[in-house]
Formats: sequence, C-alpha cells, structure tokens
Amino acid sequence: MANFSEAYDLTSAHEGGYVNDPTDRGGETYRGISRVHHPSWGGWSKIDAHRTRRGFPATLDADTSLQTSVKSFYKRKYWDRFLGDQIPDQRVANELYDTGVNMGVRSAARFLQNALNLLNRNQRDFEDLVVDGWLGQGSLKVLKQYLKLDRKPDALLKIMNIQQGARYIEIMENDPSQEKYARGWLKRA
Repeated sequence: MANFSEAYDLTSAHEGGYVNDPTDRGGETYRGISRVHHPSWGGWSKIDAHRTRRGFPATLDADTSLQTSVKSFYKRKYWDRFLGDQIPDQRVANELYDTGVNMGVRSAARFLQNALNLLNRNQRDFEDLVVDGWLGQGSLKVLKQYLKLDRKPDALLKIMNIQQGARYIEIMENDPSQEKYARGWLKRA
C-alpha cells in the first residue's frame, strides 16, 4: 500500500515556501496552502505571528510546529480524501496526491476514473466507472483489477497526465495571466 510521506515529500518540492503573488488565484500561500481557499487553517495564525520577526518569511521554515501543521493539513485534506493509504501502487498514489493538491481532489479522482474507463478494453476487463470525482471503494476495486491485468501503471499515469496537461492549457487559454505558471505546471504533468 502507498505511503503518505513519500507522496508528501515529492509534492512539497513543487509547493515552495511563502508566496504572496497578486496574480496567483490562491493569493497568499504557504507551502501551497492558500489563505483564500483555506482561511481557517491554524497555520495562518502562526504565519501572522512571524510577520514581525526579523528574517520573515525565511523564519517560517524553522518553525517545527508550523511544518507539522502543514503536513497534517495535507494528509487530512488531500491524502485521506482519496483513501491514499489504500492505493495499491505508490506511483498512482503520488500522482493522485500531487494532482489533488494542485487541481483539487475531485479533479484528480476524475482523471483516474476516466483513465481507467479508457483502459478497460470497451468494458471487457471491467465495467466503466461513473466519472464523478468521488474516489471510493468501487474505484479502488477497479484500480486493483486494472493493476492485476497490466501490473505497471504506465498507461494509466500517462492518460492522467495528459488530462492534467490539457486542463492547464485550458486555464491558460481562458486567462493569459496564468501563463507565467506554465513551466511549473508542466513539470507536474
């Protein structure tokens, strides 16, 4: 079964530290946690307390309580929502987690469900899943069936990444101000 710490470490490399970019739709963020989308996260009070300290925002990375809060947030809000501990393949779990953090858990689950449907040989291997973005026991069962048949998730991961890349392109086409994130986003796809 998949390990959260591995997925967390890989994704954390993309999320960086403190950023307050006015063109970022998430507004003020710390390690990818957006104040706009998660205003009640307990870490914000710790960050606000650091503002008056010399060396801000670099001082945040040395605050072990804050780092524990960040990791706990990601496990609860992302990993646990798609049953990460039950995913039988670490690479699939890493992809679900990273995409979930960047685009939302439901988007990541939809990409997985759609990819599984595309790889079921016109329902000869297993029935189509409802692509609803809710990853539960039914989706896990089909994922396990797929992995037994193909053993390696390469094709599944490729289709998930294609969908992710297409979504990034759609975002940039609809809002050219987001093009500045293209290189970072494409590293994730």
